[in-house]
Amino acid sequence: MQSHGAFPQMVDPTLAEMGKNLNEAMKMLEDGQKSAEDERETKKYTRKDIPGPLQGSGQNMVSILQLVQTLMNEDEEEESQAFRRIQNVGEQGHMALLGHSLAAYISVLDKDRLRKLTTRILSDTTLWLCRLFRYENGSAYYHEDDREGLLKVCRLVIHSRYEDYTTEGFNVLYKKQPVIYMSAASRPELGQYLCNQLGLPLSCLCRVPCNTMFGSQHQMDVASLDRILKEDIKLGKSPLLLVANAGTPAAGHTDKLARLKELCDENNMWLHVEGVNLAMLALGHVSSSVLAATKCDSMTLTLGPWLGLPAVPAVTLYRHEDPALSLAAGLTTSQPVEKLRALPLWLSLQYLGHNGIVERIKHASQLSQRLLENLKDLPSIKTSVEHDGNSPVVVFKFFYEGSGSDSTVNLSTIERESDAMNQWLGEQLAALIPSCGVDIVELEDEGLCVRFNPMMTSAVLGTATQDIDQLVECVKVKIPIIQNTLQLKEEFRLEVERVAGLSYVVDYSWAGLGVLRYEHISEEVDLGKREAELEKINALLLKKLNELESDLCFSSGPEFGAEKHCIYIGVATEDLDVSELVETIAVMGREIEENSRLLENMTEVVRKGILEAEEQLQKANEERLLEEGVLRQIPLVGSVLNWLSPVQATPKGRTFNLTAGSLESTETTYVSKAQVTGTSPPPTPTLGHAKRHPGQRLFKRLSRNSDAMSETSSISHLEEVENLEAAPTPEPQPSIPTDLSTPSVESHSEESHEAEALDTNTVESESLR
Repeated sequence: MQSHGAFPQMVDPTLAEMGKNLNEAMKMLEDGQKSAEDERETKKYTRKDIPGPLQGSGQNMVSILQLVQTLMNEDEEEESQAFRRIQNVGEQGHMALLGHSLAAYISVLDKDRLRKLTTRILSDTTLWLCRLFRYENGSAYYHEDDREGLLKVCRLVIHSRYEDYTTEGFNVLYKKQPVIYMSAASRPELGQYLCNQLGLPLSCLCRVPCNTMFGSQHQMDVASLDRILKEDIKLGKSPLLLVANAGTPAAGHTDKLARLKELCDENNMWLHVEGVNLAMLALGHVSSSVLAATKCDSMTLTLGPWLGLPAVPAVTLYRHEDPALSLAAGLTTSQPVEKLRALPLWLSLQYLGHNGIVERIKHASQLSQRLLENLKDLPSIKTSVEHDGNSPVVVFKFFYEGSGSDSTVNLSTIERESDAMNQWLGEQLAALIPSCGVDIVELEDEGLCVRFNPMMTSAVLGTATQDIDQLVECVKVKIPIIQNTLQLKEEFRLEVERVAGLSYVVDYSWAGLGVLRYEHISEEVDLGKREAELEKINALLLKKLNELESDLCFSSGPEFGAEKHCIYIGVATEDLDVSELVETIAVMGREIEENSRLLENMTEVVRKGILEAEEQLQKANEERLLEEGVLRQIPLVGSVLNWLSPVQATPKGRTFNLTAGSLESTETTYVSKAQVTGTSPPPTPTLGHAKRHPGQRLFKRLSRNSDAMSETSSISHLEEVENLEAAPTPEPQPSIPTDLSTPSVESHSEESHEAEALDTNTVESESLR
């Protein structure tokens, strides 16, 4: 085995510290190193099919950790820095990571020492958690999957309710079907997970609706639950367990736990509670709605994200008097190694202390309250929080105030457009302020919303008060952009439908001004070729639009969108000139289409012109041969004759006029010493932009206070005209004659550049020497 030397300086200090600690631990456990003879002996057993990293005597720890760091950072260049959230692993995180290393080391101790140590760690951690979260006389189960604790509790309740379940199994459940109740606001996959793991049909799962008339729309309807329980009992079913929320996964609302506990006691049913609001139990002042969770039969705590502790297990606290049933359900174990799951928490809780734990939970609550207070003062922002304000979760969305007065616009259309804008708003906030950790959530009655859940993100991302202030300022900036975009959508649609050659594409999921397509007029019968032409023209049009100096964003839309070969236009500002924008797109599309047609016809026209030029030049050479005689063609004799009697002949060449598509003589070019074309070229298509003021960008209307600027610009324009009239007219400069004249046509596409290349590369045709 290779020796583990000193660690070099690594890019990631966390990995360097971990490697150093592990290196020291391994040195204490190693008694010696293998000799070179042992290494040579092991090479005899090496097979060729063994992968490279496993061959030989292994690699040292430095190279292995460097490989891990490379794998962690290999996609950083591809990912946007704005979207990547930086994980804040502090010293408390180092303690949690150290706990995993110590657990592996402790597991090799002798059985007696291991049993005593694990029992102490497990009992201490359970006692501390029960005291911190006001859960008296409770037991704890530590698990990696946060759903596993509820699964074990369900098994415990089944063993308690059905005494013969251990021996008869499903036959007992068939006689009296168990039913698990949970709120419609709970995690959607939770019920199916429980049924799959317990081997129960989905008919054993009952979703209780939320309030519709009174109270929060995210709270479980207690009256509906009472009615459902009575109906199930009449049908011979056995109410088994109720899953309630102290902080729903989406909106963070708390069910009426006290009333639900009374209902569970009346029907001999187990009450399990989960949610982020359970963290508030560690604070000094707790609301009565959350404090009622301490009376439940079990609760699940996710301390990792709450306290910023990486890779620590979730904890399910429960109360039950029969240890044999707890062992049968898997809530307790006799294996000492499994008890070591509590070791990272045991270390981290001691390191943080009571004050450190309370500070982190209180800080997250203060962040949400600060954001909520600032959002209430913003127009067009609607918040969805509990009335008592005890939840640390803030859910907000943009709503269009003008939708109620506009009766011509369908309400469902407004809602879908608002959902798209809220998704864009959430993506912008997550990208610009990643330390806040906002995300997008879909609520049943309110659609897409932006959610800020600091209890699950602030300790990990290190969210501070100034981050909340930046988030609010960012929302203030985005609100006018969203309003202007929604107001200009209808004008944009009408302008596109008015202009020939453009078609408006309806896509309510697009958060922007709108979607259009340039319709290519083609006589091609083959549908595949027509699609290829349409795709090519719209792709070139999109490229030209992105080259313009404007504030708009043009794209090809979502990667897996339903519409193809379209141009998606992003959000707009108040001073956007929609008519100029649509006109510009139409003109540029026609230019690209005309240049494309020119390129298609260019090859055939040039080929015919070259053949015709060769025939005419051959005929002209034959005529010259007859005029000058055969003697002048003999090299030596011809020179003497040309010296004695020179021939006054004008060079006869041919020039190919691309505009007219015809051959012309070059005699006038040599006589006038300037290139003259008989046919004037067609006028260059222009975008038709209006006279712009200095600093005015494309597609921008003039502001109301620009009158002075207009007068100043008009005066300066008149002065320029007077100066031009007074200045002497410059004499025309003769141009260098060429044998192939080309019209001066401005190129606006890749096809026109290729046409110019054909034009300039055509070889001039002159008299044979």
